[in-house]
Amino acid sequence: MKQQQATPQRPDRTSPGSLEDIGDVIDVEQAEAALVEHYPRLVRLAYLVLPPGQGRSRRVLAAHGVVQRTLPRQRSSTRGLGLPAQRVGTDAAIDPGYAFVRLRVLRAALAAGRSRRWLPVPPSPLPQVWGLRLFPRSGGADELALDQALSALSGPGRAAFVLRDLERLSAPETRRVLEAAGVAQPREALDEAERAVTPAGSRDRSLLESPEFDPCALQARPTDLIRRRQHGRAVLTAGVAVLVCGALLGLPGDGWGPDGAAAPPYARNAAAEAALDPGKLAVTSATAWKDAARQDFSAWPARGDRIHDKALLRRALAVWARPGAGVPVSATPGTPTGPAAGPAQLLFAGVVDHVVVVLFHDGLRVVRYAEAADGEGQSDGTGAAVDFARTDGAAADSASALVVSRTQGNIRYLTAPWVKSAQLVDLVQPATAGRPVRIGANGTTGPVPTPRPAEKCTTWPALRMGGHLLTDLGELTPARLTYGTPRKPGKVTAPRARTAWARTACQLAAVRGQGVRAVNSWEFARQPLPGGGGSAAWLCTRAETWRGPGSRTMAQIQTPAPAGQPYATGTVAARAEGGTSCGPRAPRALAGVLWKSASGQWWLLAAGSSQVSSITTTGGLRGQAPGRLLAFPAKAGDRAELRGRLVNGKGIGAVG
Repeated sequence: MKQQQATPQRPDRTSPGSLEDIGDVIDVEQAEAALVEHYPRLVRLAYLVLPPGQGRSRRVLAAHGVVQRTLPRQRSSTRGLGLPAQRVGTDAAIDPGYAFVRLRVLRAALAAGRSRRWLPVPPSPLPQVWGLRLFPRSGGADELALDQALSALSGPGRAAFVLRDLERLSAPETRRVLEAAGVAQPREALDEAERAVTPAGSRDRSLLESPEFDPCALQARPTDLIRRRQHGRAVLTAGVAVLVCGALLGLPGDGWGPDGAAAPPYARNAAAEAALDPGKLAVTSATAWKDAARQDFSAWPARGDRIHDKALLRRALAVWARPGAGVPVSATPGTPTGPAAGPAQLLFAGVVDHVVVVLFHDGLRVVRYAEAADGEGQSDGTGAAVDFARTDGAAADSASALVVSRTQGNIRYLTAPWVKSAQLVDLVQPATAGRPVRIGANGTTGPVPTPRPAEKCTTWPALRMGGHLLTDLGELTPARLTYGTPRKPGKVTAPRARTAWARTACQLAAVRGQGVRAVNSWEFARQPLPGGGGSAAWLCTRAETWRGPGSRTMAQIQTPAPAGQPYATGTVAARAEGGTSCGPRAPRALAGVLWKSASGQWWLLAAGSSQVSSITTTGGLRGQAPGRLLAFPAKAGDRAELRGRLVNGKGIGAVG
């Protein structure tokens, strides 16, 4: 049987509108208010449409400059642009000012792309940042693949892609926006965007909204330090020049030698000095975890064959506090990358897969320092890297393992001292027996394959440790997978739980790199299908983050699997970012889809959790069903908005 995801079309009261929402005249104040409110969104749009050939740093400045120059000098008329009048009724709440400013941003970005020199030389109206290179944080393989796909498109093609998949405009609306922006052949641009080969997740905004394409969340690195110093000598007084040169040459400390790839120390204080002293690192004994009141990272002993290497530990601490310009730094969302407030705890120091790795824990974060084993202490930063991951509140099940090494598609974990065995399982093949994974004397596992969501999802590796199910989502801490009600999730051991996760695992690609702590899947309803089509399971899958905000929720329906595909991936009915749906604070759910039976009849199916007493549908399909299940005959393309009534009389909206 064929399934099709329902996409209810209801007015979005918080998101920007289309060109149809613009009236005849836009005030300067109205345009300014729209620009200020949606500035990050507009800059992201300009950044994605601008040509990528001039480098990420210049494209960031150009995107900000394009947006900041879009305000009209006076009241502006929309007449002559071929735009309908402002909508009324239920759509009147959509902001017309945003659509007007978005059109000006799009025009400017496309015009800049057509110009041979789209970033003017100084003096320039662009924002100026002297002495720093600014660029967005690097993403993963999916973001890189999407960026390469966008760079292969023409300017109008990129604009069509962004309007359709980031702004969520329909094809007719996208064509009207492109025409108003001066694109000569909008249909060809839309077709080009449709043909773009993109990774999974790029069509539902999850990749386009990632930090890789956020010009407002930037990393800073210095420009040419030598040239800046030469210019400084020419204009500064002799005393200031001496101070600057002394700082750049590292005169206040021991120089580059003992600190490896660290940047020069600019300030000193007692707490900072204590954090840089390897002799003051906290080291837990090998048996402390047995009597610890709380089993978390603070109970982990220090392991590895280099825990007594003071030179290595000093380098690692110095680079953590002051990573040099050549040191890649990564962090999960919401994780600060600054130095420790005081002495940290040493978890591991040793050579793993020809890389020297040091793991620290400071109570809030786990920090991984790595350097090439054959080039220790290089002052230019070659081969050194620092990764940060937030781990506050970790205990027992969420403090079972840390990623210590990634090489050639494999991972090695450092396991908690209370973990005695590990087993590699395939989530997509729950009937297949697991394979034991060796844990060495230093607590590190043998190589474990990492999930590869960019490829066809036929396998998803995971580890069972002490009954807990863990999987890699591209971060230092693996995510724990659970099954059951939001307020009391359990282990993934029962056949129904394993089957549910087998049909959900491939959806985990959408939450990679989001700082996910745990993912729970909950079957909130089971519905008989019309026409004797069997029964379908409704599941709500929620990914919780270490930082609290940023959770992601997905509702899906798992209809009877096709013959020969017992664990086919379910159909996603809705996605939501943030909110409390399907979480411990609001353990409720309501979702619906359009479904086609074997006879060819379309149906609107909807289901709610046990607290739902009735379901009402409005829009293209209108009706009401008592109880928490609904099945109405429908036609292909029908759209509806779902509302539910709880047993306590309160209302509930659909997930998303």
